Amino acid sequence: MANIRSRHTKPEMIVRSVIHRMGYRFGLHDKRLPGRPDIVLARHRKVVLVHGCFWHRHQGCKRCTTPGTNQDYWIPKLTGNANRDKTHEERLLELGWEVLVVWECQTKDEQELTKRVELFLDENSNVKAPPR
Repeated sequence: MANIRSRHTKPEMIVRSVIHRMGYRFGLHDKRLPGRPDIVLARHRKVVLVHGCFWHRHQGCKRCTTPGTNQDYWIPKLTGNANRDKTHEERLLELGWEVLVVWECQTKDEQELTKRVELFLDENSNVKAPPR
């Protein structure tokens, strides 16, 4: 597990590229915010969390599997990750930030991803973060 990166992952880089092409500038992994969000658009009070489907338990996704061996380790580990994500997201909302969660599997279709991000970042839209 030492080779598993928590920052600058391929899905995160794809999302960053989409947002950058839209002309937005953003910060990364702001340690002053709960959970150190992957992408922080401070001027807009919005954050984007990019989650891996396996590590963060994307329900209904084929990548959200549970290893068959050493389940005494994996089940609490993966459940803890999901619970921590929920806590961080709730805390960000309490602090007045809008949150978009992008799952690893959603980065495979860049056109759909672009639409979701545009909708989230559109200042004139009355729509809050698109559903997960």
